[in-house]
Amino acid sequence: MMEVPVAAPAEAEYQRVGDRCYEDFLFRPSMSSFTWPAIEEPVASVTWSLAALDDDPSYERLDRLVAVVEQGLSSCGGPTDTLFALDWQHTSYRFAPQEVGGLGQRVWPLSPYPGGDCCIFIAEDFRFGSFGHPWEESLRLFGGELLDIASTEVDKVLDPPVRRSGKAVGPA
Repeated sequence: MMEVPVAAPAEAEYQRVGDRCYEDFLFRPSMSSFTWPAIEEPVASVTWSLAALDDDPSYERLDRLVAVVEQGLSSCGGPTDTLFALDWQHTSYRFAPQEVGGLGQRVWPLSPYPGGDCCIFIAEDFRFGSFGHPWEESLRLFGGELLDIASTEVDKVLDPPVRRSGKAVGPA
């Protein structure tokens, strides 16, 4: 278990995780639609458009989306597992999801909703995570366990997915 529930990773650890994101997912951060999707989507992945949130003046749907993704990410790890929250070009974190977000606990270090830059939540072993892309206006979840836990609820908030395992999904 971590000494504190949220901390910036050591520089070497941050570099290792960042390098692996670039290598494993062929991460291409860009505002240009020519490079989208910004990652090579894993086989067990689902991508949703965030356009459904455009007409959400009370932020109820956004709040529900964030809660569903955070709960899914928390549920996939064991009681002592940690996640990385990587915010491209900004401070990133390593944190214990079981020790944040609850009553009397610290808030999550970042939101899975991409507020301005690419945001990645990822397990230490890279077996599951989320990737939010602000310019593509998309959110993808990957890893079979996370998809089993969260995808049905994300569908309810964001409408049907636009891609599964990196392949376009036709209209329902």
